[in-house]
Amino acid sequence: MGQLKRMIAGVLSAALVVSLFAGCSNKGDISSGAAEKDYPVTIGTTTLKTEPQGVAVFSPNLADVILAMNYEISLKSKSEDCNQEELSVLPNVSASDPAAVKATGATLALFESDPGEEVTTALQKEGILSIVIAPATDRSDLERMYSEAGAALKGASTGYKKGEKTAQSIFLTLDDITRVIPQTDSPITACYLYDAKGKAATGDMLAGKLIESAGLANAFAGNTAGQANAEAMKISNPQYIFCAAGVKKELQESEEYKNLEAVKANRVYEMDSAYMARQGRGMIQAVSFMAGTVYPELLEGTMPSSSAPSASSSAPPASSSSPSSSKPSTSSQPASSSAGQAAGAVPSGTYKRGDSGDNVKALQTRLDQLGYMFVAISGEFTAGTEQAVKDFQYLNGMEVTGIADANTIAKLNSSDAKKRED
Repeated sequence: MGQLKRMIAGVLSAALVVSLFAGCSNKGDISSGAAEKDYPVTIGTTTLKTEPQGVAVFSPNLADVILAMNYEISLKSKSEDCNQEELSVLPNVSASDPAAVKATGATLALFESDPGEEVTTALQKEGILSIVIAPATDRSDLERMYSEAGAALKGASTGYKKGEKTAQSIFLTLDDITRVIPQTDSPITACYLYDAKGKAATGDMLAGKLIESAGLANAFAGNTAGQANAEAMKISNPQYIFCAAGVKKELQESEEYKNLEAVKANRVYEMDSAYMARQGRGMIQAVSFMAGTVYPELLEGTMPSSSAPSASSSAPPASSSSPSSSKPSTSSQPASSSAGQAAGAVPSGTYKRGDSGDNVKALQTRLDQLGYMFVAISGEFTAGTEQAVKDFQYLNGMEVTGIADANTIAKLNSSDAKKRED
């Protein structure tokens, strides 16, 4: 994503499972926040008395949430549409085959919508409880979704707090990206189309808010329920169109759409639809993709292939690297590190906005290793690097100045430098 943040593996008997889990209890209810103890914990109408022995996830979105929390070790199986590379080792199972789910060691099944009483009952007969965690509808609701997912896996205190913190961290990263967007005299309008038949990211959807996080005005901010027909497209006439694979060709060939400004100017960019559908790292990838496309000055000539516009989208030229997640890559390493210091130690000195050179590149590389860099490692101390330094100082309990002074360098080089949570 260029200058932007580049931005992670025992079957119980039914009797034993029933002794560990119980339904419809008010104990451990997390509806008002984290509890003092992990268990029991109640999510919706289901109460877990102890940590699940294993979890089956039947939602790509929830799978992304679990990955963002680094809780994937709890997963024993998944539905086929959970196609994240990190989960490829897990067996695919169907919720309608409870015996197969049980055979993987799962004692809890996670859904994003109600699978129906028949499925729920069949799973329960195999000793597998079901919890429904709905997708987030807005920024504040993201914390609800993450805290529920965390609590389901690790309890009403530990898991809840981890989920809440992860959601906040995601928005901190999105805010970091928004802060380095160039200021313009007039808004640049854009939209995201899931298809060419009117399904779009509208103003009432979290996906629609991602467009705004990229420094753009959502052309369908006034639309609702993910619907924007051809007439709405003509009226809004967005300057940029982001869309799912295959939609660009349909727009170009359509009599209704071919005269839109974005289509005529060849500013239609196909983007992995998972970015807009999954509320984990996908959100960061989506914002990075859109911001980097519209504001190529942020790219500084480096955009990973996982986030760069596809060749068919006529994107700005970019070199390619190949990170498989939203974690930044460390493309430039300092030549050596001092004994007793962290790998990739930053040379002593004071670095601030406007500085440049190999020492700044070493500083950026170390920030990158710790998860703070959301801009390219360039050797140029720009606003993005300054913000990364501020974030590091803040999360490590230091005075927040944005200047990498001697104390900041010492902390960066120490083995106890705090990493940013994904």
